[in-house]
Amino acid sequence: MQTPERLDGRALTYIGIALVTWSSAYAAIAYALASFTPGEVALARLAIGSLCFAVLLTVKRVPLPARRDWPVLTLLGIIGLTVYHLCLNTAETRVASGTAAILISLVPATTAALSAIWLRERLSARTLMGLGVALVGVVVVVLTSGKDVKVEPMAALVLVSVLASAIFFVGQKPLFTRNTLLGVTGFTFFAGTLGALPFGLGLPQALMHAPPSHIGALVWLGIAPTFIGYVAWNAALHRASASQVSSFIYFSPPIAVLIGWVWLGERPTLLTLVGGVITVGGVVLANARRRRPSPAPVIATPAKQS
Repeated sequence: MQTPERLDGRALTYIGIALVTWSSAYAAIAYALASFTPGEVALARLAIGSLCFAVLLTVKRVPLPARRDWPVLTLLGIIGLTVYHLCLNTAETRVASGTAAILISLVPATTAALSAIWLRERLSARTLMGLGVALVGVVVVVLTSGKDVKVEPMAALVLVSVLASAIFFVGQKPLFTRNTLLGVTGFTFFAGTLGALPFGLGLPQALMHAPPSHIGALVWLGIAPTFIGYVAWNAALHRASASQVSSFIYFSPPIAVLIGWVWLGERPTLLTLVGGVITVGGVVLANARRRRPSPAPVIATPAKQS
């Protein structure tokens, strides 16, 4: 089944759902880390997501991916889910949220580079310029929103998360052509959960001593950013190119600032809003397509009289 490879209304809706849920994950992770280790947070999040997928696949009777794809999907699940979440959770114990936001914003550029090499997706100069402009906008948003940005060796783990995420996004793309969307996503979650198991063996005991609010943060992480977010994101990847879809990750920091404004009353500065506008402009530029020149009108010539 071939994908339309275009950003239609449905793809944009899926991207919006993923970004809104993902934008809430960073605060929820920081909140849960007060009672759980990074490995326990990763295992709980992936296990809850896997349970949701198991129920969904059973109810909808979705077939598992082809057996020949199991090794690749297992590797992608461990890299894109186990490694990504372990590194991000560990980094959040030391790295300021502003630093993490800027580094995670390297995902679109990394995904675009891998897509060009792995999937042979052509990247126009306009796309590259748009990615660069959007990154500048993200930096402005983070630096002017009061978030702390520090040079920290632990930030290298965020860069590992960036690379793992890009491999995960790009690697799944060819598998959607011969497997179901839910089957591919669910299988990677099962593999990612098994990969995280050795790092969260103390989870049952930690749950017994954690306050309900911290357990609630884990439940939220497993259902909203994980299950709903990844299904929506992969649905968008199924309809458009990996480089196009990943460019919208630049919207995550501005959305987080907007959530803080509405929910916590944290009013952004004028420069923060300017940075948000720059980010939007960069993403629009990156995804703009050149209009094909319209064909010249054909002028009918009168038939010669015989």
